[in-house]
Amino acid sequence: MIIAVDGPAASGKGTIARALAAHYGLPHLDTGLLYRAVGITVARAGDNPDDPADALAGCVFADSLLDDPALRSEEAGPLASRVSRHPQVRAALLERQRAFARQPGGAVLDGRDIGTVIVPDADAKLFVTASLAERARRRHAELPGTTIESIAADIAARDARDAGRAAAPLKQADDADLLDTSDLSIGAAVQRAIALVNARLESR
Repeated sequence: MIIAVDGPAASGKGTIARALAAHYGLPHLDTGLLYRAVGITVARAGDNPDDPADALAGCVFADSLLDDPALRSEEAGPLASRVSRHPQVRAALLERQRAFARQPGGAVLDGRDIGTVIVPDADAKLFVTASLAERARRRHAELPGTTIESIAADIAARDARDAGRAAAPLKQADDADLLDTSDLSIGAAVQRAIALVNARLESR
């Protein structure tokens, strides 16, 4: 069973994907970490994440980098968004993600193009979103030293980059269920996600 969870930054997709993986006993991959790893690799090399060749070179990294706390930093998010615009980078990471999805028993993957590009034949697809104001509020709670206004501006800019890129833009798959978490608690959002996945599985 393959479950695809897509959505913009701070929508709650990662939390929901991890909960779904635990509920169904499946391995989970936050595919955004792969792009964050590329971005951090490029930055540490002193290269330019907006240059296709530099970004592609950053795709060569050890799996151990995925456990580096730097990948969860605020710096890594924009870097990931910048390198992910390059088709060469997306192609280099494509099979790595598909191999994870197609392991025996299946998996849960979250990102921005899982249901549209990585595994378009996933058994269940969710597109998790929330209002910009709510996403900024959530991120501000994690980063109290910043202002909500600056965080909202950063998220809006990232949304524009992710939705506007030519290679695998952020968008809801035609057969994905929409889950708006703006007014939902974590528990309620997870229960709604499980209900949506169960409904999809029952209808197959």
